[in-house]
Amino acid sequence: MVNMYDLILKKRNGGVLSASEIDFFISGYTKDEIPDYQAAALLMAIYFQGMNSRETADLTMAIVNSGSQIDLSAIPGIKVDKHSTGGVGDKTTLILGPLVAAAGVPVAKMSGRGLGYTGGTIDKLESIPGFNTALAPDDFIRQVKEISFALMAQTGALAPADKKLYALRDVTATVDSIPLIASSVTAKKIASGANAILLDVKCGSGAFMKTSPEALTLAKAMVDIGRQVGREMLAVVTDMSRPLGHFIGNALEVREALATLREEGPEDLKELCLTLGAHMLVLGKVASSYTAARSRLETILQNGEALRKFKDLVQAQGGDPAVVDNPDRLPEAGIKQEVLSSRSGYVFAIDAMQMGRGAMLLGAGRMTKDQGIDHAAGLELKKKPGELVQAGEPLAILHTNRAETLADATAAITGAFTISDTPPEPVPLILETVE
Repeated sequence: MVNMYDLILKKRNGGVLSASEIDFFISGYTKDEIPDYQAAALLMAIYFQGMNSRETADLTMAIVNSGSQIDLSAIPGIKVDKHSTGGVGDKTTLILGPLVAAAGVPVAKMSGRGLGYTGGTIDKLESIPGFNTALAPDDFIRQVKEISFALMAQTGALAPADKKLYALRDVTATVDSIPLIASSVTAKKIASGANAILLDVKCGSGAFMKTSPEALTLAKAMVDIGRQVGREMLAVVTDMSRPLGHFIGNALEVREALATLREEGPEDLKELCLTLGAHMLVLGKVASSYTAARSRLETILQNGEALRKFKDLVQAQGGDPAVVDNPDRLPEAGIKQEVLSSRSGYVFAIDAMQMGRGAMLLGAGRMTKDQGIDHAAGLELKKKPGELVQAGEPLAILHTNRAETLADATAAITGAFTISDTPPEPVPLILETVE
């Protein structure tokens, strides 16, 4: 008979857990039949001893099977999902979704709210007046069949074991374990019903994985899970040592996404979306090659199809479609303050995590799940790494309704910039691709 003491001892001593043993642990812990202290002991044993690829895949599917799964079979075509491991100023879903949907790949996406420095995709969308992210499953599927695109808030019924495990990992110093991270990320995506999954694995100061080798290890682990459980996965390792685009904050990022869909956005954001989108078209079997897919997306961006698809999404989910043509209808902060450079030189680096912390102080993020968020809050970068700045010239503009945190936010943003006499070496945006 399986028991937790034997599982903990086995993994502590470097043993390999069977699928039935992993199922026993996940099922029992989800049902509150296994106490936190034993679950924590097993997590710590996994942290130190690791898991092989088969164990990691079994852990992933046990988490998937701990709750309900979305059935997308009623939607024609190959459903391709995209997941980012998180970054500062990462509004790619708002651009990728309509871009890929307009190219013929159905996008049935479930996203989360942000917890930490900035809002998540759902928070960004809810900055659009009237936008409803709480769709019923039947309405979600019907909308994808009608306009090829729907975006809803993640339901707690999906992979409930992951939520319990993450809360325990967070307080037991076992968050940064590759098998535990990989199974957590991929389980939610698999439970969401996609046939194929594109993973944007960030690395750098503004990401969970700080170095390229760490991010590559995680990317390979997640792609390997897909191989073992019958889901096609592809991972792209991308740089997050600096914020993506020029805006951080919910309504501000919607503005920048709309500008990008109008071909008026920043080059780094456009390049990332075209790269990820081209891979999604290949995964969705609507393009025969990456080159052909990218060319098709460039055309869709240029002729306005992607922008029109975003407007379809807003209208279908109860939002104000006039926002698409007039972004000034989005929430706007009452206080705007410049952060000035104290010296002349080149912007050598921008600490993305520190920028995110500043945005949170302004009201753009939350530290607890129950905390409110100010959709208008955030900041605009006026200078990016490699650009020349003069003393007294603005580095950023802060947007907030919180006068009481403005001084702390200003200090955080000022400290995020490194000014040098020489420009930095350029860092590529796309670092690795794992197929």
